[in-house]
Amino acid sequence: MKQKCRRKLSLWLSVTLASCTCSIQADEIARQNAREVPAWLRDGVIYELFPRNFSVQGNFNGITERLDELQDLGVTIIWLMPIHPLGQKLRKGTVGSPYAVRDYYAINPDYGNEADLKRLVAEAHRRGLKVIIDIVANHTAWDSVMMEHPEFYKQDANGKIIPPVPEWTDVAGLNYENPKLREYMIAMLRHWIDPMTFNLDGFRCDVASMVPTSFWDEARVALSKVKPDIIMLAEASKPDLLVKAFDIDYAWPLHGRLNNVLLNGAPASEFQRSWDESMQQFPRGSMHMRISDDHDEARAVARFGIKGALAASALMFSLDGVPLFYNGMEAGDATESGDPALFEKLPVFWHPKDRPALRDIYRDLIRLRKANEAFRNNRVIWLHNSDEGNLVTLMRLDARNEFVIAINFSNRPLVGWVEVMHDQEFKPLKIKGMQEASPSSLPLFRLNGFEWRIYQRTVP
Repeated sequence: MKQKCRRKLSLWLSVTLASCTCSIQADEIARQNAREVPAWLRDGVIYELFPRNFSVQGNFNGITERLDELQDLGVTIIWLMPIHPLGQKLRKGTVGSPYAVRDYYAINPDYGNEADLKRLVAEAHRRGLKVIIDIVANHTAWDSVMMEHPEFYKQDANGKIIPPVPEWTDVAGLNYENPKLREYMIAMLRHWIDPMTFNLDGFRCDVASMVPTSFWDEARVALSKVKPDIIMLAEASKPDLLVKAFDIDYAWPLHGRLNNVLLNGAPASEFQRSWDESMQQFPRGSMHMRISDDHDEARAVARFGIKGALAASALMFSLDGVPLFYNGMEAGDATESGDPALFEKLPVFWHPKDRPALRDIYRDLIRLRKANEAFRNNRVIWLHNSDEGNLVTLMRLDARNEFVIAINFSNRPLVGWVEVMHDQEFKPLKIKGMQEASPSSLPLFRLNGFEWRIYQRTVP
């Protein structure tokens, strides 16, 4: 009996010590500063683009032909989903996933050739746009050229190569305990950003949290020697990644609250709670990509409805960090997205019926962001209002202007008030494509279901 008690005590101590160690490490990370990011990221708007589905041609040239549209919309950073050849062995769907890569050094022939990509990048740069590509560093296709080196892969006790997650049957996991694999991957990353080759501006790194942070730290040092002002976007919400390696990550926790509020009836106060939690957990000055729509799930207009999707976008564009567009948002595309649509060819439907002037609305939101430092700095003040279960009210400010954003996250009209100094001096802004608000000033306002409004005050 005594021996059994000692074992229990030993187990309890082990778990407690491990928990304390993790807590100490988390506190240490939260006290550090995030890495300094290029101004072009801080001031930017990211546009995620699926080359297969973006244009009629479904290739690089189809994108190049429409760069003027993207420039007119106001986006500044084009993120190309994986451009490499797709694996065929154990592929999912009729086409296969772009995240099952056969050769990191090659280009998917369906998208064009090296000259086509170089032309796309050069034309984007000529318009002041940056281009980053998706890198899938955690795994490859089963027919990858890297299978010549089985030691590069994760293996079970019998030496059999295994997927990184059992359900991901179309890919094989890479083993970053092998230093030769690290060398291979870093050389490959250098290849794509080298000004003498493709001159790309950085990477979006798929499931970055599943690859050791030590690799990303090592890679960032090497890449900065080739092109110092690149950006690295982590598909992750892992604080230590933003200390040395990555400039920006996904605001996944906030996105989860978005679904919970709009789909499950959670109170709108969850947004501030999530924001506060991130401020406590992440390095000081961390930058997060604000998302309401992306390739991993059903389109926002399908999940939330048109008005709900717009309300979600209004919040993402109003917060600190960098907002994300997923191609077709500006048209209200509701074509199926996410798994299993990721494995098929489902082009964006650019002219759906009965949509408001979404392109005009988004263009004005981007212009507002570009014209005012208030929307690009990290100063966010959450304001108390009359119905915090349904209303979000926050302020963005700089030395010249103060903006109050009010968003109704319910589907019914609300009359409310907000607590803010100089309330009578705030006037509603005109957003093209939106119904014009009455000229009345704060603190009182009336919002229809999922309606939102931005008020401005010029600082004397």
